[in-house]
Amino acid sequence: MKTQNHQLKPQDIVFLLKLIVDNNPSWNQKPVSEALCMSQSEISQAVSRCKFAGLLAPDGKTVVKNSLFELLQYGLRFIFAQQPGPVVRGIPTAHSAEPLHQEIQSDEPFVWPYAHGTMRGHSIAPLYPSVPAAALKDPSLYEILALVDALRVGRSRERELALIHIKQRFDRQ
Repeated sequence: MKTQNHQLKPQDIVFLLKLIVDNNPSWNQKPVSEALCMSQSEISQAVSRCKFAGLLAPDGKTVVKNSLFELLQYGLRFIFAQQPGPVVRGIPTAHSAEPLHQEIQSDEPFVWPYAHGTMRGHSIAPLYPSVPAAALKDPSLYEILALVDALRVGRSRERELALIHIKQRFDRQ
Protein backbone atom coordinates (compact mmCIF):
# COMPACT_ATOMS: atom_id res chain seq x y z
CA MET A 1 0.00 0.00 0.00
CA LYS A 2 1.37 3.39 -1.00
CA THR A 3 1.62 6.02 1.73
CA GLN A 4 0.52 9.46 0.63
CA ASN A 5 2.85 12.35 1.40
CA HIS A 6 0.93 15.28 2.85
CA GLN A 7 3.87 17.69 3.26
CA LEU A 8 3.24 21.11 1.77
CA LYS A 9 5.11 22.05 -1.38
CA PRO A 10 5.90 25.56 -2.61
CA GLN A 11 3.33 25.32 -5.41
CA ASP A 12 0.64 24.86 -2.75
CA ILE A 13 1.25 28.43 -1.58
CA VAL A 14 1.01 29.70 -5.16
CA PHE A 15 -2.24 27.76 -5.61
CA LEU A 16 -3.80 29.15 -2.40
CA LEU A 17 -2.81 32.72 -3.27
CA LYS A 18 -4.41 32.32 -6.70
CA LEU A 19 -7.66 31.23 -5.05
CA ILE A 20 -7.55 34.28 -2.79
CA VAL A 21 -6.95 36.81 -5.56
CA ASP A 22 -9.60 35.21 -7.78
CA ASN A 23 -12.16 35.13 -4.93
CA ASN A 24 -14.29 32.55 -6.75
CA PRO A 25 -15.76 29.95 -4.35
CA SER A 26 -16.93 27.82 -7.27
CA TRP A 27 -13.53 27.60 -8.97
CA ASN A 28 -12.61 24.66 -11.19
CA GLN A 29 -9.26 22.92 -11.55
CA LYS A 30 -8.80 23.38 -15.29
CA PRO A 31 -8.87 27.22 -15.40
CA VAL A 32 -6.72 27.43 -12.26
CA SER A 33 -4.17 24.99 -13.66
CA GLU A 34 -4.03 26.95 -16.93
CA ALA A 35 -3.66 30.28 -15.12
CA LEU A 36 -0.83 28.93 -12.98
CA CYS A 37 0.83 27.01 -15.84
CA MET A 38 0.56 23.80 -13.80
CA SER A 39 -0.98 20.45 -14.64
CA GLN A 40 -4.41 19.52 -13.33
CA SER A 41 -2.85 16.68 -11.35
CA GLU A 42 -0.59 19.19 -9.57
CA ILE A 43 -3.68 21.22 -8.64
CA SER A 44 -5.48 18.08 -7.45
CA GLN A 45 -2.52 17.11 -5.29
CA ALA A 46 -2.27 20.67 -3.94
CA VAL A 47 -5.94 20.51 -2.92
CA SER A 48 -5.30 17.26 -1.05
CA ARG A 49 -2.21 18.58 0.77
CA CYS A 50 -3.86 21.91 1.63
CA LYS A 51 -6.98 20.21 3.02
CA PHE A 52 -4.78 17.92 5.12
CA ALA A 53 -2.82 20.92 6.46
CA GLY A 54 -5.99 22.86 7.28
CA LEU A 55 -5.26 25.59 4.75
CA LEU A 56 -8.25 24.64 2.62
CA ALA A 57 -11.69 23.96 4.08
CA PRO A 58 -13.04 20.39 3.92
CA ASP A 59 -15.12 21.39 0.87
CA GLY A 60 -11.82 21.83 -1.00
CA LYS A 61 -12.94 25.20 -2.37
CA THR A 62 -12.42 27.76 0.41
CA VAL A 63 -9.04 28.99 1.67
CA VAL A 64 -8.72 29.17 5.47
CA LYS A 65 -7.23 32.66 5.34
CA ASN A 66 -6.25 32.97 9.01
CA SER A 67 -4.25 29.75 8.85
CA LEU A 68 -2.58 30.72 5.58
CA PHE A 69 -1.74 34.17 6.94
CA GLU A 70 -0.12 32.60 10.03
CA LEU A 71 1.91 30.29 7.81
CA LEU A 72 3.06 33.22 5.67
CA GLN A 73 3.83 35.36 8.71
CA TYR A 74 5.68 32.85 10.86
CA GLY A 75 6.83 29.94 8.72
CA LEU A 76 7.30 30.76 5.06
CA ARG A 77 10.79 32.24 5.28
CA PHE A 78 11.98 29.15 7.12
CA ILE A 79 10.31 26.33 5.19
CA PHE A 80 10.78 27.89 1.74
CA ALA A 81 13.94 29.87 2.50
CA GLN A 82 15.72 31.75 -0.26
CA GLN A 83 18.92 33.78 -0.58
CA PRO A 84 19.59 36.31 -3.35
CA GLY A 85 21.68 34.80 -6.12
CA PRO A 86 23.77 36.20 -8.97
CA VAL A 87 22.68 39.14 -11.12
CA VAL A 88 20.43 38.01 -13.97
CA ARG A 89 17.73 39.35 -16.29
CA GLY A 90 14.23 38.82 -15.00
CA ILE A 91 10.98 40.14 -13.57
CA PRO A 92 11.07 42.34 -10.44
CA THR A 93 9.96 40.73 -7.19
CA ALA A 94 9.94 41.39 -3.43
CA HIS A 95 10.75 45.06 -2.72
CA SER A 96 11.59 45.68 -6.40
CA ALA A 97 7.97 45.09 -7.53
CA GLU A 98 4.70 46.82 -6.75
CA PRO A 99 3.42 47.65 -4.20
CA LEU A 100 6.63 47.73 -2.10
CA HIS A 101 8.66 49.40 -4.84
CA GLN A 102 6.96 52.72 -3.99
CA GLU A 103 7.70 52.37 -0.26
CA ILE A 104 11.21 50.92 -0.17
CA GLN A 105 14.20 52.35 -1.98
CA SER A 106 16.99 49.88 -2.65
CA ASP A 107 20.07 49.70 -4.84
CA GLU A 108 19.76 45.91 -4.93
CA PRO A 109 16.87 44.89 -7.18
CA PHE A 110 15.55 41.34 -6.83
CA VAL A 111 14.16 39.47 -9.84
CA TRP A 112 12.74 36.11 -10.77
CA PRO A 113 15.01 34.82 -13.55
CA TYR A 114 13.08 35.09 -16.81
CA ALA A 115 14.44 35.35 -20.36
CA HIS A 116 11.94 38.03 -21.38
CA GLY A 117 12.44 40.04 -18.18
CA THR A 118 12.90 43.79 -18.22
CA MET A 119 15.25 44.27 -15.26
CA ARG A 120 18.63 43.06 -14.11
CA GLY A 121 18.94 42.14 -10.46
CA HIS A 122 19.85 39.50 -7.93
CA SER A 123 18.01 36.29 -8.71
CA ILE A 124 15.34 34.99 -6.36
CA ALA A 125 14.10 31.51 -7.17
CA PRO A 126 10.30 31.69 -7.44
CA LEU A 127 8.18 29.39 -5.30
CA TYR A 128 7.46 27.37 -8.45
CA PRO A 129 9.08 27.48 -11.91
CA SER A 130 5.90 28.70 -13.64
CA VAL A 131 5.45 31.69 -11.30
CA PRO A 132 6.92 34.33 -13.66
CA ALA A 133 4.69 33.30 -16.56
CA ALA A 134 1.60 33.04 -14.33
CA ALA A 135 2.34 36.39 -12.69
CA LEU A 136 2.61 38.18 -16.03
CA LYS A 137 -0.91 36.98 -16.89
CA ASP A 138 -2.46 38.18 -13.60
CA PRO A 139 -1.37 41.50 -12.02
CA SER A 140 -3.13 40.74 -8.70
CA LEU A 141 -1.36 37.39 -8.43
CA TYR A 142 1.93 39.06 -9.36
CA GLU A 143 1.59 41.60 -6.54
CA ILE A 144 0.78 39.04 -3.86
CA LEU A 145 3.57 36.68 -5.01
CA ALA A 146 6.05 39.58 -4.92
CA LEU A 147 4.85 40.40 -1.39
CA VAL A 148 5.35 36.77 -0.40
CA ASP A 149 8.91 36.95 -1.75
CA ALA A 150 9.46 39.99 0.47
CA LEU A 151 8.57 37.71 3.39
CA ARG A 152 11.06 35.11 2.16
CA VAL A 153 14.05 37.38 1.51
CA GLY A 154 13.27 40.79 3.00
CA ARG A 155 14.60 42.53 6.05
CA SER A 156 12.29 43.16 9.01
CA ARG A 157 10.84 46.45 7.65
CA GLU A 158 10.15 44.88 4.25
CA ARG A 159 8.50 41.88 5.93
CA GLU A 160 6.33 44.15 8.10
CA LEU A 161 5.14 46.17 5.10
CA ALA A 162 4.54 43.00 3.09
CA LEU A 163 2.38 41.56 5.88
CA ILE A 164 0.29 44.73 5.98
CA HIS A 165 -0.30 44.56 2.22
CA ILE A 166 -1.05 40.83 2.29
CA LYS A 167 -3.52 41.28 5.15
CA GLN A 168 -5.28 44.03 3.18
CA ARG A 169 -5.63 41.68 0.20
CA PHE A 170 -6.92 38.86 2.38
CA ASP A 171 -9.49 41.18 4.01
CA ARG A 172 -10.71 42.45 0.62
CA GLN A 173 -11.73 38.99 -0.46
